[in-house]
Amino acid sequence: MSPRPRPEILTIAPYVGGVSKLPGHSHPLKLSSNEGAFGVPPGVLATLHAVMAEAYRYPDGSSAELRAALGRFFDLDPAQIVCGAGSDDIIYQLCLAYGGAGTELIMTAHGFAIYEIAGIYAGSKVIRVPERNLTTDVDAILAAVTQRTTLVFIANPNNPTGSMIDKTEVERLRQGLPADVLLVLDAAYAEYVDRADYDAGIDLVSRTDNTVMTRTFSKIFGMGGLRLGWCFAPPGVTDVLNRVRGPFNCSVPALAAGVAALAEPGWIERSRAHNTQWRAWTAGEFRRLGLKVWPSEANFLLVDFGTPERAKAADVNLRSQGVIVRGVASYGLPQCLRVTIGTEDECRAVVAAMARFVDQAGG
Repeated sequence: MSPRPRPEILTIAPYVGGVSKLPGHSHPLKLSSNEGAFGVPPGVLATLHAVMAEAYRYPDGSSAELRAALGRFFDLDPAQIVCGAGSDDIIYQLCLAYGGAGTELIMTAHGFAIYEIAGIYAGSKVIRVPERNLTTDVDAILAAVTQRTTLVFIANPNNPTGSMIDKTEVERLRQGLPADVLLVLDAAYAEYVDRADYDAGIDLVSRTDNTVMTRTFSKIFGMGGLRLGWCFAPPGVTDVLNRVRGPFNCSVPALAAGVAALAEPGWIERSRAHNTQWRAWTAGEFRRLGLKVWPSEANFLLVDFGTPERAKAADVNLRSQGVIVRGVASYGLPQCLRVTIGTEDECRAVVAAMARFVDQAGG
């Protein structure tokens, strides 16, 4: 007899990342993983070259220098920051620490897949609640709360839909939840939002002892391959995370790169301005082709083809042209494809490729 995991583990569908390679295309256009349009900041590249000689050393397990840099950059108390190998690392630790057998985790119908994977791994029952127009429905979440609820996860903006709820709705959600339920605000795409009614979670975390905000260096800072994320949390939660996280969960290169990224002059502003301009342009061009595009506050667009068959046909056609986008059937959206906003040339190229598909498909 061979070793057996807990039965619920085998119900988890493995996470599948965006495709990176296409047979027959040596340099495909990859717009499937929401990576930053401009790649790695120059200062980060220089730092990586300089720091690799120290890669044989164990990193500072407390991530003190990076936490101090984050504290200065976002005006936060470094003692309330915990760093991890991507925000996924922190999400897993939160689920393991606050979930478990007999508990429930609530997420939205089309929320980020890792919430469900980490929740089931921790032993929690994962409850998916309906969304309203592919947007977090606060009332649906509150209606799903039971005495067993310990965690609520929302991505704001959400992946893969791109939708967000404003700070008034987030506040209403927090006020409506029981005090012993931990609300986790996944703000991986916060830097791309350009709206006055948005709060990534800093204000709410500062005023409560039961809310956590997670962030990442993978998106606007172009560091997905380095695996670096962080959270801002109440002292009680940071104490818990520091007890259970891996002792050296952030590598020497990643920590140094994070500090360098925060020091890159104007990087966020330039990247956000580019994304705002070319997200609007790309969405407009897709709509001119007769395609439905859902509103997005992130660095990607959710394109709705009406039927799973047409979305699949578009995906196959685009790949034949050397363009990789992301199918999102695993998120319950088989009729849609998610398209990352890349450089100007990449945006123009994906629009041209999509136009060829529409022309060949007859509109």
